Amino acid sequence: MATTPVPATPKTVPPPGRSVLRDVAFLRLWAGATASGLATWALPFVLGLAVLHRELGAPGLGLVLAARTAGFLAAVAVGGVLADRHSRRAVVLWSALAAAAATPLLALGLGRSLLLMSLAAALAGAGQGACRPAFQALTAEVVAADRRQQANAAMTMAVRTSTLAAPTLTALLAAFVDVGTLLLGIGLLWLVAALLPGRGAPIAGSAAPAPRASLRAEFVDGIREARRHPWFLAGLGALTAVIALGYSATGVALPLVSRDRYGTGWVMAAAMTAYTLGALGGALVTARRRPRSQGWSAFAGLALYGFAPLSLMLPVHPAVVIAAYVVAGIGIELFNVPWFTATQREVAPDKLARVSSLDFLLSYGLAPVGLALIAPAIGAFGVTPVLAVCAAACFLVPAAAALAPTARHFGRTPDPRAR
Repeated sequence: MATTPVPATPKTVPPPGRSVLRDVAFLRLWAGATASGLATWALPFVLGLAVLHRELGAPGLGLVLAARTAGFLAAVAVGGVLADRHSRRAVVLWSALAAAAATPLLALGLGRSLLLMSLAAALAGAGQGACRPAFQALTAEVVAADRRQQANAAMTMAVRTSTLAAPTLTALLAAFVDVGTLLLGIGLLWLVAALLPGRGAPIAGSAAPAPRASLRAEFVDGIREARRHPWFLAGLGALTAVIALGYSATGVALPLVSRDRYGTGWVMAAAMTAYTLGALGGALVTARRRPRSQGWSAFAGLALYGFAPLSLMLPVHPAVVIAAYVVAGIGIELFNVPWFTATQREVAPDKLARVSSLDFLLSYGLAPVGLALIAPAIGAFGVTPVLAVCAAACFLVPAAAALAPTARHFGRTPDPRAR
């Protein structure tokens, strides 16, 4: 994502050298989002420990995780509408409280009732899904426009750090406490996510009262708003293709290649860690990077993910695979951070959460479909042809998306302050 309304060489300079991390309101929001990220990434790992301890079977694990995904997808669109209709802070509060309430139910059902665990997982997923667009829109309320790219970089760094920290911390704590206690700890993280963020400042143009339409009508209105921005539709299509094809293909192929070609699981672990570290580096770069053609730069970054499936196709040294995953991680944040910032800048403030929910709904929603199709395709055609098709899609779809009207600058007009 290479876009931002924020000046690298600002026309109106905020306090010299002032970082968004010195803003108490943003720090509270960032800490709440970090807590929700830790809770989100810790849950699958904790449930995996339950399988190891024979408190949950492998089929049960799949059912519980599927229920969580279903809850997420069902709630993300509704959460976007509610976050535009009501206080975004209130949506964060109640959705995070719902996720917090689900974790004692998961602990209660562990080893006793798979149905209770599945229902609790669906509730946890719903809380997570409703939180996402609300956090995204709340960032625009809490942070001034000239510092949003920094803020979005800090938020995405929190997500990436959570993917590393959550399993590590869980593994350390598992030496001292049982799975049920770990689940209750996840509930405490959701309580932090619910209670810590403060209320954002009202956004101009969003306070005028209007007769309430139905949830469906308001969601359709959000789709209408998204269609007003060709760059957004093109970017969403490219991101969805990369996740559903590239990310899904590497998710299935990486363990197979690590086992069959290199004879060790070390390559898989190293590549996944390299991807996260690359993403952290990419977020640091984009916190201040302001290319002249921000949209084109973002699409180029997104296309870098194609090197991940490409490296798995070829009989290369493991270091090449790891390097490709570093590049892919850097590239995904070169897209993500400016993408979020442009959405906050260009979309009507009173429709921001709904448009953001479309992003999460399609990019996350189609990922399981990709996973479901890639595995049979690899079985039918082999790993190399499937990876070749997916790598080509990762390179070509963002390139095609960059040709859409307004895609060059992620907006109707270029940012005159960009350089």
